[in-house]
Amino acid sequence: MDSTDKKILMMLQDDSSLTHKQIAAKINMSITPVYERIKRMEKEGVILKYVALVNPEKVDKTLVAYINVSLKEHATAYLKKFELEIKQFEEVQECYHIAGVFDYLLKIVVKDMKEYQSVIIDKLASMDNIVNVQSSFVLTEVNRTTALPL
Repeated sequence: MDSTDKKILMMLQDDSSLTHKQIAAKINMSITPVYERIKRMEKEGVILKYVALVNPEKVDKTLVAYINVSLKEHATAYLKKFELEIKQFEEVQECYHIAGVFDYLLKIVVKDMKEYQSVIIDKLASMDNIVNVQSSFVLTEVNRTTALPL
């Protein structure tokens, strides 16, 4: 990946709706090489997909919680089972297997405390391998980006 690829990626991370023509004009290239570079990066898995970022306030999903989860059993089968189950919960935006005091870190986005409580009681508490759950709630979003530094 050269500096031109990085410029293209930075532009697409900022606005994935840019056309090949718009990108080409911004980096002083013709359209065909820009198209070929983007297609190559898609084929190589550098570009995974294109998405729309939704304003949580406009869809009434403003409560963000980070949940630390500890499991009872740590055998591979138990870890895989937890990961398969947690992927079924639409409220879970991110899930990381982590090192340290806890085993997993979840980010959930819900409407309010009632919906959060439902996730904890109806979903997480129903999973038989969870021994401890500790939540932290976002008061103010200071910085959030989806763009990777290149």
